[in-house]
Amino acid sequence: MKGTGELVYLIEDDQAVREELLDFLSSIEIEAIGFGSAVEFLAHVRSDDCSCLIVEMDMEEITGLELQRRLDPQTHPPIIFVSEGINVESTVAAMKAGAVEFLIRPINTTVLRTAIETALMQDRILRRRRARRAQLQERLSSLTPRQREVLPLVIGGLLNKQAAALLHISEVTLQIHRSQIMQKMAADSFAELVRMAVELRIPHWKGPSDRQSRARLPTRLPLEAEAP
Repeated sequence: MKGTGELVYLIEDDQAVREELLDFLSSIEIEAIGFGSAVEFLAHVRSDDCSCLIVEMDMEEITGLELQRRLDPQTHPPIIFVSEGINVESTVAAMKAGAVEFLIRPINTTVLRTAIETALMQDRILRRRRARRAQLQERLSSLTPRQREVLPLVIGGLLNKQAAALLHISEVTLQIHRSQIMQKMAADSFAELVRMAVELRIPHWKGPSDRQSRARLPTRLPLEAEAP
């Protein structure tokens, strides 16, 4: 994995154990950086393309679980925890917070390697999703206020005539807005536009079941779409 931009961060306060694990990772051609504490890691400026963490659960000052809580849940690398023994409460908390694996010493190196591969793959997927979402968010922010009114109606399946009536604009004007939305969102088809809206968590028009169509019409879509 060396030279691929993939990086493993090892956070272990026992120097001997840290060096032993770093030597093992080097022997299987996994690039890694070691830190003697969570504080050291938090001070480090990351520049990796893909990464994961191997974290000692029972460190002093800041434990592995406390470190996990301090990290941004949306952007931190996947975590593999290591511990001397099983603490059910900590293990459950770590796994619920998204830990990839929880290993007990003595570490099975085959299991560790598999966990690292899983964690790196997970990070690659998450980064691609974040990049995709950021790209879509940038496109959404390029829409005018009126186009952000039109979008929920369009993806909700309303005919141009129906959407135009709800917005009190002409059908021709609605068609122009619809065309511009497709262009700005770089959607090749209506189905793709709907998928983009789903990714951005944009609420769509569900129909005036109670005949109060105008009252239920979304006023403005915010520049920032709803967070997942």
